Amino acid sequence: MSTINLHQTTTLTPEKYIAALTDFGPGRSKRFGNSADEYLQVHQLSRTQADVTEGSGGVWERLHYDWSDANRVVLTTTDSNIWGGSSGHTYTFTRHFDGTTDIDVAVVREGKNLKGWLLGLVLGTIGKGALEKAFVNSVKAIEAR
Repeated sequence: MSTINLHQTTTLTPEKYIAALTDFGPGRSKRFGNSADEYLQVHQLSRTQADVTEGSGGVWERLHYDWSDANRVVLTTTDSNIWGGSSGHTYTFTRHFDGTTDIDVAVVREGKNLKGWLLGLVLGTIGKGALEKAFVNSVKAIEAR
């Protein structure tokens, strides 16, 4: 199991980032590169929760999104072709008096098969940079909106 911690400081409010994170409409891949539009399927959507399948590059996962806490969004993997166990993402938001927000993301990757185990190992070591780049790019894309 790999846990990857990411951090970004932004001028976005938590509300604006959460609104983009929970916008499952067309063009999502422009904000979140690891969420290709052809994989996107919304199974259930309410005011503070969603059940969504998304992915890219042959890797998909079904996620339960919970944004009922204004300072935290939890994505729990409920099904996937390679991820299982404790896999998911937790976004934590810290507001600052100067108007900036710290976004901390913990990505947990627990492979449920050989491909998942190997990819989790890569992401936890040399592949962390790819996740960091995708996260930074998502923040920049949302700031530019």
